[in-house]
Amino acid sequence: MYARFSSRFTPSRAPLCSARLTLRPYLPSDVNAFFQLIDEDRPRLRPAFPTREMSVQTPDDAAQVLAVFEQDWTSGRLYVLGIWNTDTQAYLGDISLKPNWTEPVTAEIGYYLAASAEGQGYAREALQAVLHFGFTMLEASRLLIRCRADNPRSCAVAESAGFAPLPPRPKLLRAFTDQSILYYIRKREEPL
Repeated sequence: MYARFSSRFTPSRAPLCSARLTLRPYLPSDVNAFFQLIDEDRPRLRPAFPTREMSVQTPDDAAQVLAVFEQDWTSGRLYVLGIWNTDTQAYLGDISLKPNWTEPVTAEIGYYLAASAEGQGYAREALQAVLHFGFTMLEASRLLIRCRADNPRSCAVAESAGFAPLPPRPKLLRAFTDQSILYYIRKREEPL
């Protein structure tokens, strides 16, 4: 799975900046903000991010999860960036890219925001900021986003960043797929 990943290919940990946001790998000092957002938004995050919500039950759990994110970055398994308001330094959520490292390399993007940060364009801005990271730093050929069908805002974010919906699976395979999940894709050759 990680055959393409090598020590020469460790993406920079430099922050990604947009007009209002700073996206960066988590630091140990981010534990409290990370835990607080998940703890306050558990019921809302649970349907789309059950593993994250279940694994962060205490601040100590949050510290362990952030340590795993560090290991994942080094191993090439997963790249997780916290999303911060540049002006206020408020923690807003996170966005991650999980590459498959087989040709053609596809990186799946996942993101969530605090309830208080929704509806302000932050998800769109964060997604635009990671496009270059995915296509250039990770050399992905395709970026993929899964959205819950009952979350039209998330689907709109994907479409606003140039992601196109993937057609439904052939009828024969539909019995084996979760119909509540929609898939969106963007290919590297499409202009940023």
